[in-house]
Amino acid sequence: MSFPRATLALLDRAREVDIETRSAKGVTHGVPIWIVVDGDDVFVRTYRGKTSRWYRELLARPGAILADGKRVPVRAERAVDADALRRTSDGYRKKYPKSGSLDSMLRRSVLDTTLRLEPA
Repeated sequence: MSFPRATLALLDRAREVDIETRSAKGVTHGVPIWIVVDGDDVFVRTYRGKTSRWYRELLARPGAILADGKRVPVRAERAVDADALRRTSDGYRKKYPKSGSLDSMLRRSVLDTTLRLEPA
């Protein structure tokens, strides 16, 4: 299942979004992250690796993306195939070329935290 075109456009133009996740105890957390849209696919990745709380919580249960006042319910699946990793890295290079944080999103050690988001 894919996001509606308007949602893809919103996420594509958003410089940063907030990811909202819930712990096993139901506590809601939010943190700003980068997001990449490539065709009908939406990808996120954490520079903190698999220890990142939002990453673990989003894999465990659905969450939401908040962008420009809109809340988009999402669920995540790991996207560790070579094509997804390349597309995500290329998307980060294109969308955030002048950011001092770009290199941290492209390190080999964080590539396997790439997630494909789908509507929840």
